[in-house]
Amino acid sequence: MIETDIIIIGAGPCGLFTVFEAGLLKLKCHLVDSLPQAGGQLTEIYPKKPIYDIPGFPDILAGDLVKNLMEQIAPFKPGFTLGERAESIEQLDDQRFRLTTNKGTVHVAPVIAIAGGLGCFEPRKPPIGNIADFEDAGVEYIIKEPELYRDKKIVIAGGGDSALDWAIFLSDVASEVTMVHRRKGFRGALDSVEKVEQLAEEGKINLITEAQVTGLNGKTALEEVIIKHKHKGTFTQVTDHFIPLFGLSPKLGPISDWGLNISRSAIEVNTEDYGTNIPGIYAIGDINTYPGKLKLILCGFHEGTLMVQSAFKHIFPDKKVQFKYTTVNGVNGF
Repeated sequence: MIETDIIIIGAGPCGLFTVFEAGLLKLKCHLVDSLPQAGGQLTEIYPKKPIYDIPGFPDILAGDLVKNLMEQIAPFKPGFTLGERAESIEQLDDQRFRLTTNKGTVHVAPVIAIAGGLGCFEPRKPPIGNIADFEDAGVEYIIKEPELYRDKKIVIAGGGDSALDWAIFLSDVASEVTMVHRRKGFRGALDSVEKVEQLAEEGKINLITEAQVTGLNGKTALEEVIIKHKHKGTFTQVTDHFIPLFGLSPKLGPISDWGLNISRSAIEVNTEDYGTNIPGIYAIGDINTYPGKLKLILCGFHEGTLMVQSAFKHIFPDKKVQFKYTTVNGVNGF
């Protein structure tokens, strides 16, 4: 049995930064994650993708951000249970919580912080009948290693931030980048849309809007895609890789059975300390919802910071939180 002050479900960026904030208050943390390594989606899905909205970094690769967070929390010696899913929670007679994973590992703590990102997730696949035949043979739903596409012809489908960002990034890697989107307009950030349109004008991206990839052809591996255009009809295009980036389909999994208030596959919290309807259980990051919620890493950092202040009061109701600045004392001063 593992005992700690705060059990953090999810070892993504928000969960990792929460360890730092808790450490400043001398609270010990143990993180549980179903993935085999820390970092959440940043490590599992797009470690080489640049992130542009982290304060102090004009841009930073997702994998490097995880590395920095791990270095930041190292002085506080957090524990990790990786490759195991948080399965059940029960409250003990002493009001602490017992969390058991799908592999039977038991954790006990007075506070649980759910930082599970989108929960259990899987890529949204386009309705192409034979797409499964080309998975791992030219079709990828997640870009983990951009060098796979060096000097290759690729077709990206989608109109959100991920599709736009990767089209921009891979325009300097692949020999040919085609971006297919079913609408004229895009859902992503305006500056990314403008950059894609600029690259299209320069001939670095072949931009096809009002169209969809409807079929795939190839013998043992993908050789071409079938594109249906609203005005130009159906045509084929030779390619080495087809990358449909339609986002992730989130599923809360066992969390939905824990008695928490759920709205649209997200956990309802208050905005004072991001507590749930169960005292002692908090939810931070993409997995929570409240009026005005923005699903940004930056917001998750803020939520985790306020959460640990409340967690300290929950664990030590008779003690006063001594808030200090790291710029004055440094980590070693706590």
